[in-house]
Amino acid sequence: MSFINRLKHGWNAFMNKDPTQYPYGTGLGAASYDNPSRPRLTRGNERSIVTTIYNKISTDVAAVDIEHVMLDNNKRFTENVEDGINYCLTTEANIDQASRAFKQDIVLKLLDEGCVAIVPVDTTMDPVHGNVYDIQSMRTATIINWYPHSVRVRIYNDNTGKFEELDLPKKMVAIVENPFYAIMNEQNSTAHRLKRKLSILDFIDDRSGSNKLDLIIQLPYTIKSELKREQARERRKELTDQLANSEYGIAYIDSTEHVTQLNRSIENNLLKQVEYFTNLLFSQLGMTVEILNGTADENTMNNYYNRIVEPILAAVVDEMNRKFLTKTARTKGHAIKYFRDPFKLVSTTNLAELADKFTRNCIMTSNEFRQVIGYRPVDDPKADQLINNNISQSNAEIDQSNDMTSVDGEKTEGGIQNGN
Repeated sequence: MSFINRLKHGWNAFMNKDPTQYPYGTGLGAASYDNPSRPRLTRGNERSIVTTIYNKISTDVAAVDIEHVMLDNNKRFTENVEDGINYCLTTEANIDQASRAFKQDIVLKLLDEGCVAIVPVDTTMDPVHGNVYDIQSMRTATIINWYPHSVRVRIYNDNTGKFEELDLPKKMVAIVENPFYAIMNEQNSTAHRLKRKLSILDFIDDRSGSNKLDLIIQLPYTIKSELKREQARERRKELTDQLANSEYGIAYIDSTEHVTQLNRSIENNLLKQVEYFTNLLFSQLGMTVEILNGTADENTMNNYYNRIVEPILAAVVDEMNRKFLTKTARTKGHAIKYFRDPFKLVSTTNLAELADKFTRNCIMTSNEFRQVIGYRPVDDPKADQLINNNISQSNAEIDQSNDMTSVDGEKTEGGIQNGN
């Protein structure tokens, strides 16, 4: 689309205003000491072990590539589509977030709130009254109200530097539901019960760590009458003043008075309950402590990716396919797919064996596997050919092999070819 057409048909979610106009005299917009668009956990998640779990999951999901691609008749990946959606998913989603930070933002809000809205902010055409448009920037938003055909979202406006509420139709907003909503976001879910137990435990720790002495002073007389009780209150006030006004916290008592200290720990099973719910949450999600501290083996990590990361990725990608690609585009082979690197968890010893098997069986070329280990491709023409280097071949056989070689760019989606 030409520059004149973009000016004529361009659309912005915030009332389609010119983004260069600011309502402030400084011309810079609203100021903040902290990044207001940064995702922040709520509902007590920021004060518990749930924060560590959510951050780990969101970081691993953000490490997986999500791209706008073309598929052949057999639903196999052929090439990338270089458009605005792919630029947002691979390079820059908006002025504040790169693609990786944007994907992590999606997952953090998804796990924290149970649902997240992905809103196209800048598009080439009006998405409210049309279906054919290209997305130039997008942001995550919190859904405040639900309507039959629209939603009210709270989204950050990078023109004014403030959060604003917008009513947007559901057909243009990707609404992603948390596949683990029953475990993480329900009122009586395991995660919520764990947070309540941790809140009680923190309250007890705060009380035990306060500056109270919890003492009982036994006076040498009975305090059944009002006069004696008044004398006891005066005696208590006198001891308090002595301790408060003393430089080293020293006070004196009479030889007939006795002191009993009560700030002993109270035995309860609260800590055992916290450990129980933590292990229960791990088991329901398919996580282990080794995944968090980085000592999990390959099988454990593969189980974690298949049980947690893959369902979240599938939920995000399916909703993007449904809302950001028209039915005609999907019929022509357009799709938004995720691609996970299957060699990340492989050790160096096993990687050398895989390199031999993949190149010997003509699954990957030498240059393709050099990219896996971070090496630059070589200029040797044979390094880009699917041939078995252990078997000598004639030039005619090599030329025939090159003619039968499919288009370069095969990838593995979630460890399974194209989800089949």
